[in-house]
Amino acid sequence: MNVAVLAESELGSEAQRERRKRILDATMAIASKGGYEAVQMRAVADRADVAVGTLYRYFPSKVHLLVSALGREFTRIDAKTDRSALAGGTPFQRLNFMVGKLNRAMQRNPLLTEAMTRAYVFADASAASEVDHVEKLIDSMFARAMADGEPTEDQYHIARVISDVWLSNLLAWLTRRASATDVSKRLDLAVRLLLGGQESA
Repeated sequence: MNVAVLAESELGSEAQRERRKRILDATMAIASKGGYEAVQMRAVADRADVAVGTLYRYFPSKVHLLVSALGREFTRIDAKTDRSALAGGTPFQRLNFMVGKLNRAMQRNPLLTEAMTRAYVFADASAASEVDHVEKLIDSMFARAMADGEPTEDQYHIARVISDVWLSNLLAWLTRRASATDVSKRLDLAVRLLLGGQESA
């Protein structure tokens, strides 16, 4: 469908921002009930009370929809994080806290997580900006957890590695190749290996 797509930064009016929110709310509600396959553009449009053509102007495909939903979910988790819980401690302890929090949040609704993660993993170049946005969000969450102040370049590099390990283990959990306990142990080991010298204050 050849339409001009509205980037999030181009949503100048409150009505446009509210419409985008409604569309993402509808997407997440449908995915929560039926997973990736249930997210069909017409079903999303109907639930969000927008025309299909309007939906395509905001999101050209279900992959764009679901990756954008994942970005919004990470933003929500980050905003709800109790920063006082990250105060003090060591970089190892703070990063472990943030990784655990993200794990628990994503494991609460397996169908929704499966849908968003599947879209993220299989997104092509057309959704590069959405994927890049999600990567930066999660890297920033992990890097800021480690840092006592502004993260260093090395902390961002470590955050990227932990993000990759976290995603691969989330996929293993979703496909039942690993239990929640397995995932926690693997991530603890990854953090320990990368920040082994920073476990104690």
